[in-house]
Amino acid sequence: MSIRPYRQIQRQRSRQVMVGNVPVGGNAPITVQSMTNTLTSDPLATIAQIRALEEAGADIVRVSCPDEDSTRALRQIVRAAKVPIVADIHFHYRRAIEAAEAGAACLRINPGNIGSRKRVREVVNAARDNGCSIRIGVNAGSLEKELLQRYGEPCPEALVESALNSARMLEDEDFHEFKISVKASDVFLAVAAYQGLAEVSDYPLHIGITEAGGARTGTVKSSIGLGNLLWSGIGDTLRVSLSADPVEEVRVGFELLKGLGLRHRGVNVIACPSCARQQFDVINTVRVLEERLAYITAPLTISVIGCVVNGPGEALMTDIGLTGGGRGTHQIYVAGLPDHRLKDAAIVDHLVAMVESKAAEVEAAEEVAEAAAQAMRQRTAAE
Repeated sequence: MSIRPYRQIQRQRSRQVMVGNVPVGGNAPITVQSMTNTLTSDPLATIAQIRALEEAGADIVRVSCPDEDSTRALRQIVRAAKVPIVADIHFHYRRAIEAAEAGAACLRINPGNIGSRKRVREVVNAARDNGCSIRIGVNAGSLEKELLQRYGEPCPEALVESALNSARMLEDEDFHEFKISVKASDVFLAVAAYQGLAEVSDYPLHIGITEAGGARTGTVKSSIGLGNLLWSGIGDTLRVSLSADPVEEVRVGFELLKGLGLRHRGVNVIACPSCARQQFDVINTVRVLEERLAYITAPLTISVIGCVVNGPGEALMTDIGLTGGGRGTHQIYVAGLPDHRLKDAAIVDHLVAMVESKAAEVEAAEEVAEAAAQAMRQRTAAE
């Protein structure tokens, strides 16, 4: 469905960096990330989890490299992955150098805990020599002692100053392929820090509410914080940090972007909460539909409404709509118009078949458009 002008968010323009073959910043789509929680030193387990994240739609995956066994396994992991791999490094600068040499697309570091300027320089040189970008990761829980002494506690100003100091370190080495995060578990602190950093710089920003909690709590806190930032046009790549299956982080991330009209991947199901007016089991129908349609990547919107109060109106704005009717007979809409009726027993299978057929049409059209664009690019290059 088309996006109406009042729904359009104006993103703040940032410079662009590459994480492997994925652009971050500028006018590139906002990317969704997650992080593995397997032992990186176990490459088979880590690759299996990366594969699950890829299937969920993750654009970038981060793995922790706390020891030499992990960076040794990283080469095999990078070769097996279909998405860029970010190596998460803390404290030991040698791990960062090893990760860059193993093929990591990006190094997540905090220059403040890497050590001396000489060690930072060695990490930057390794990144440059191996085509790595860098994420400067500032966290309220690990601010430099000098900043904590001066400000008294983690605050937005301290986070921003830490980020700018780190950015200056890299720029002094004539290295500019970096993005920044200023995360905190406190929603207010994180949002204020990102807003402050966005006001004074054009660095691409990786946004997130760190240590947000379990699946339910973390989703709510992340939705408040990231939703606030994204609505303001802030953020070029994101991670929803959950104490849950990393795949859930990716799913929530895409739902956030879909809800704000910033990225459209998969089926968006608009559904009523159900009430005494419902003419079929809305809650169970929606649950099964979402499970069976989770694999579809084509951007489609369907409405599943239990009665005629809001059903026809919601159907006007969706690709496929279902409105509950009396005596077990319900109305199907296509592109906002009444199309046909169906009975209770056929609801889920019928809607799944319709969505699959529509998704195939969309994907075929996208392939034709991409082929035409590729041909145009080739002609332009030849000229």
